Amino acid sequence: MAKLYFKYGAMGSSKSAQALITKFNYEEQGMKVWLVKPSVDVRDGAELVRSRIGLSQKAQIITPEDNLYELYKIKPKPLDVIISDECQFFTPEQIDQLRTLVDEEDIPVLCFGLRTDFLTHFFPGSRRLMEIADSITEIKTICACGKKATVNARIDGKGRIITEGEQVFLGGNDSYVAMCYKCWKEKIAEQRKKRGNP
Repeated sequence: MAKLYFKYGAMGSSKSAQALITKFNYEEQGMKVWLVKPSVDVRDGAELVRSRIGLSQKAQIITPEDNLYELYKIKPKPLDVIISDECQFFTPEQIDQLRTLVDEEDIPVLCFGLRTDFLTHFFPGSRRLMEIADSITEIKTICACGKKATVNARIDGKGRIITEGEQVFLGGNDSYVAMCYKCWKEKIAEQRKKRGNP
């Protein structure tokens, strides 16, 4: 029986690499994979899923207006699995469409992405996955202190943590650092103290 999987982790936890490795493993068994990604993620080119370790593959771009269920229906068959990278950028309705594909077409859907933004708030797509996924797995990475990283700290050019701004700001190692919650809070408090804002 097919399932909806949500595999999440902080920045730098190898989510994209694992998505691409999973795709390779299915294809090595002769299975057909539909690799998708939201249109908002254009860091490596609109159609490319790229990991920090150098793996890359072309994916179908999904805009916020697209209906994943309808797109699946017109895809050449057979399809054995759907793999999504950066699934946090899908709308809640698109997550529901993936859920419908799992239930009605009996096709597994594996979603890789972030759980929360730079202020530790859920992305809408991630929230919906937390609500309806059959399997939720954390892909772990570590903070500089050695503890498990759970926060995607947004940083400026001087390495200071940013605590205001739009939820979506695309960037890599120069814009985000994975941190544990304690270090994140302490660094913010330290920055405020330096500016004279307790």
